[in-house]
Amino acid sequence: MKHPGDFTRKVWELAMSIPKGRVTTYGLLAVSAGGHPMLSRMITSILSKCPNEAQIPYHRIVYANGLVWLDPEHKQERLKLYKQEGIKLDKNNRIINFDRLVYTFD
Repeated sequence: MKHPGDFTRKVWELAMSIPKGRVTTYGLLAVSAGGHPMLSRMITSILSKCPNEAQIPYHRIVYANGLVWLDPEHKQERLKLYKQEGIKLDKNNRIINFDRLVYTFD
């Protein structure tokens, strides 16, 4: 693997710093790492290349509208993580009280 750039390293660092019980968005993560909001489409790819990928709390990174993507293969595992962290979803897989749970990187 090539040496990651500053943006990539910052995305990894920020993703691993999201506290339990909180969520952030792909766009907020991209901007906080020093990029443009449109780079949000690259965040998943960047995170998947992290040498410490197992430490990435993917379930804490969600869409800007509070929607959670639950792929069938990992759905039950993710639902369990949300429950453990006190994050509740509605019937459409949107985070309840999303505005109060969004974590911004200061």
